[in-house]
Amino acid sequence: MAFRDIRKSRKWLSVEEIRLIFLAVFILVFLVVLNVYLARLLPGGEFFYLRWSGTRAFLVDQIEPYSSTIAERVQNVAYRRPAFPDEYPYVLNDPFYIVLLYTPLALFSDFTIARGLWMLFSEAALVGMIYYLLKLIEWEPSRWLLVFIFGAGIFGYYSVISLGSGTPTGILTFLFILILFALRSFSDELAGALLFLVAYQWEVSGLFFLFIMVMVFANKRWGVLTGFGMSLFLFLVVSFLASPGWGLPYFRAVLSDWYRGANMNFGHILSYWFPGLRISIGVWISVVLGGILLLEWIGSVRAPFRRIVWTASLTLAATPLAGFAIFPTNHVVLLPALILIVMLVWERWTRQRVWFVLLVLLMAILVPYGLYARIITNYNRLILDLLTILPPIITIIGLYWMRWWAFRSPRTWSDQLGDRK
Repeated sequence: MAFRDIRKSRKWLSVEEIRLIFLAVFILVFLVVLNVYLARLLPGGEFFYLRWSGTRAFLVDQIEPYSSTIAERVQNVAYRRPAFPDEYPYVLNDPFYIVLLYTPLALFSDFTIARGLWMLFSEAALVGMIYYLLKLIEWEPSRWLLVFIFGAGIFGYYSVISLGSGTPTGILTFLFILILFALRSFSDELAGALLFLVAYQWEVSGLFFLFIMVMVFANKRWGVLTGFGMSLFLFLVVSFLASPGWGLPYFRAVLSDWYRGANMNFGHILSYWFPGLRISIGVWISVVLGGILLLEWIGSVRAPFRRIVWTASLTLAATPLAGFAIFPTNHVVLLPALILIVMLVWERWTRQRVWFVLLVLLMAILVPYGLYARIITNYNRLILDLLTILPPIITIIGLYWMRWWAFRSPRTWSDQLGDRK
């Protein structure tokens, strides 16, 4: 058998490949420059500044990242003053191994450059989330609809404020979809490792984490626990080697954040609307939501994967109403539910689905911007609260509206009549 000389088999890149490489590099450089320019132009970035300043304080200044010094710095960025007792204190409450993940960006001494790169990563996460979600639900929309979906996902109000504030929720949403994708592909160890990375920002991922645990134990997918445990051991070893005493300050920060954020949950908003009520509506809503979610989780244990995606979307939508602190910048996590509703509407109505889909997408884009414009022109506490609590409520209603038709077959005679020509 004759062996080929690999030196003679090498080929230079073709002209088309060189052009593609130059085009990709040009697009990447353009996006970096654009995001850095936007970071310099737009105010905000407080949630990213919280992580960036905490990580940089530990690396450069040898300051405890969970100290009040970091919180005061972020308050000056967010409020231009120290926070009042009833305002969010911006105390860093991420575990130290998550803080270490910000090290590459913390090496930049210019915050605007680091923020611009973080915005680029978050935008890429939104694009990746939409891409993998469409693969997960096995839907191939037409090109024009695909443009609308990506446009709503990137330029929607809650996506824009999430990118502007620097919250990691967009990246967490991408990881949520990857976890579901890994579970469907039976890559259980990978799913467990990704689940570990989202197991910290409980006002976003708390109920999703419990849902995945129910699925893991009910289906005996022990590989997920293996991947989770291996990642936990590795990250804890690295974090304690880097800073052996981070545990106690971290727990103090978590308790402080939980205490100060108690006046920002759904129950507190309802108590402001209905001050005369003697019962705690928020507590009862949390209990009812918990019971509904538990029933949906049990029903999804051995259901088709589309129902699992639906239940995961419902879980993410119900989390802000379950007693956690509500931040409008976290509502980007509702984007998978919006895309799922659009898909179900598209499949449901075959004759007028274009108009129904456009109506859903336009309402999802224009209504929040309209409410925000109303606040800018004439501040109103009620409108601000609606911007905060209306999205998860509408999302839950939309999911249940389409759930009945998605999981109840055959369709009713009146629905079939609407499809006849």
